[in-house]
Amino acid sequence: MHAELVWVYEKLEPGIWTFNGVFRLVDAWKEPSGQRQVFKFRLELLEDTDADAHDAPQDLLHNRPIPSDVKLAVWKRDNGRCVLCGRTDNLHFDHVVPFSRGGSSLVAENIQLLCARHNLAKSDRIE
Repeated sequence: MHAELVWVYEKLEPGIWTFNGVFRLVDAWKEPSGQRQVFKFRLELLEDTDADAHDAPQDLLHNRPIPSDVKLAVWKRDNGRCVLCGRTDNLHFDHVVPFSRGGSSLVAENIQLLCARHNLAKSDRIE
């Protein structure tokens, strides 16, 4: 049986989603949780290094999601810290040149790590 491919997004804040990669759906089941049944899924990260947000279905295709390889490069470059204050919690991937102003999500040079406070304060400004 062929495993279904799933594009996984994570909700960071209301209206802020991040692309987490392409996964294989290898198993699904229901299990009890209190008074209800809960669906559980087993996913495996697709090892295809060419799989990224561009492989998303047509209705989700756009270049705002930051590909996993770019996120990893930014995380390593910024040492897992806000570039402004050094915090290590509640971090966001931020566009240096905002996406709404033509900034790319596809290159690490346009992405930086900011804590939630600095990211929300920056908004869509170019600093």
